[in-house]
Amino acid sequence: MSAPMASTARGVTRVLLLADAPVLRRGLVSMINETAGMQSVGTPGELRRAMTLAESARPDAVVVELGHGRAATLNACRDLRRRFPRVAIVALATSEDPAVVNEALAAGVGGYLLINTSPTLLGWAILAARAGRTVVDPQIRRVEPSATPAAKPFTPEVPLTRREQDVLDELLQGQSNRAIGRNLFISEDTVKSHVKAILRKLGARDRAHAVSLVLSSRNPVCSCGAHGAGRSEEPAEVSTEIPAEI
Repeated sequence: MSAPMASTARGVTRVLLLADAPVLRRGLVSMINETAGMQSVGTPGELRRAMTLAESARPDAVVVELGHGRAATLNACRDLRRRFPRVAIVALATSEDPAVVNEALAAGVGGYLLINTSPTLLGWAILAARAGRTVVDPQIRRVEPSATPAAKPFTPEVPLTRREQDVLDELLQGQSNRAIGRNLFISEDTVKSHVKAILRKLGARDRAHAVSLVLSSRNPVCSCGAHGAGRSEEPAEVSTEIPAEI
């Protein structure tokens, strides 16, 4: 893209959605449009229409379904990266195979999430990919063939309590305060108190920043570390307003 769109300057991230199943497309449109600061700008449905729509809609990001036609979809991702180097690409997939993840990243995909991801994690992954970071779903355990030293566990200066660590683990899954409370059998107000304490101890601005800090420390190459060429330009503010809650 030759120049940032006016809508981007106003803080709106324009997202093109590419998925085969109509029900998935409708779900993604709803997820994107209900995420603060994001707007769906098209659902081409077919790969051959994606490039044409990308040319006219000028999205900031493209979310693609990486399903049965993986090879064709990844070829489309390569074309998108070649023609629109500033466009971030996030893939939604069913496979947790490390080889498939690596193949997608090599094709220019900036975010690889499982297809049952939450709206919070999807929105955050889009922003992180726009900032030039590589995001891999925290549910996926990647095994690298190289003898890369194991990342040190993230240890804040002020240790988290056991319950705060439980809440943090839920945040890494993109869970809302209500879902965290339900999963941990605590009230939503208690969850909010724990989240505030976690942000303070991690020195994080918000939930997305906290997740980024933890994932980067666990796997700086694959989970939000800088990765890939042609992504040196970052937006002025990466963690805009994805989570409406604390």
